[in-house]
Amino acid sequence: MTDATTPSLLGSTTLGTAQRDSTPLTVSRLGLGCMGMSAYYTGAGLDDDASIRTLHRAIDLGVTLFDTAEIYGPYLNESLLGRAFAGRRDEVVIATKFGNQATPEGGRVVDGTPENVRRSIEGSLERLGTDHVDLYYQHRIDPNTPIEETVGALAELVQEGKVLHIGLSEASVDTIRRAHAVHPITAIQTEYSLWTRDPEAELLPLLRELGIGFVPYSPLGRGFLTGEIRSVDALDENDFRRNNPRFADGNLESNIRIVEEVDAVAAEVGATAAQVALAWLLAQGDDVVPIPGTKRVERLEENVGSADVRLTDAQRARLSALPAPAGDRYADMTPLGR
Repeated sequence: MTDATTPSLLGSTTLGTAQRDSTPLTVSRLGLGCMGMSAYYTGAGLDDDASIRTLHRAIDLGVTLFDTAEIYGPYLNESLLGRAFAGRRDEVVIATKFGNQATPEGGRVVDGTPENVRRSIEGSLERLGTDHVDLYYQHRIDPNTPIEETVGALAELVQEGKVLHIGLSEASVDTIRRAHAVHPITAIQTEYSLWTRDPEAELLPLLRELGIGFVPYSPLGRGFLTGEIRSVDALDENDFRRNNPRFADGNLESNIRIVEEVDAVAAEVGATAAQVALAWLLAQGDDVVPIPGTKRVERLEENVGSADVRLTDAQRARLSALPAPAGDRYADMTPLGR
């Protein structure tokens, strides 16, 4: 049984075991996704002091990997982390992302050009208050710029010491192979959870073949796997999930059956649904490092407590057999997985 209010300290693991020119990246078994502190979700940006308390508590609990991006805010989340980590930079591994940028009109543009790589890192370093980023992801793959050019520019940043490790987010297996041939890729980030199992078919086998770590985002199904979202009525009007297909009328009600099964397993092991969902992910391998997001200390402590949850083989198999959810991951899937 796990007490969510007094979790034990997290262990560590390595990402990028096939590095040619550098050592693998050591991180905590569970990271912290910081997006919701500043963007997209209900309550984002309303209480930076509370978010900073959560970031500090995460360090105290043994969390070392913190995930942000220039588009979160935009720019506000990187600045928040810069303030929170002032004086504690050596205690954290900062991962940020470039190339998925907001436009003045409220849209987005994907830019993987070498010029934007260099422009973006300078902005991120200034906002984060640091001279290097530990893990620098291309947030979305630019279809108009060969991946070899983008990774070549990133490799120059590694040589200069401004970036220590390179990552890709939402990349296809072919793109990953081509990128890895230019410079070792340390980590791949994409959505993976009990209700998003797509990476198991091709992505995870490739990453293990190449020695690349896997960092699943939205490991709690954008909060759905906590069991606390039964309608969108409590969400802010600008909350991203109001327009997400899996939270749409009909789909939401259908997807509740997934949460009910997670709740049943949670009752058996004396944990919460969120802890069970994360424990299932952690059981997929030491090279899988989920980054559940929260801006609240109590939710952080609950998530970290998942490291103490032990599922039986039968329980893991039961969870693995859950049906696929109704609805796509995004309303528009076309930018993903190039």
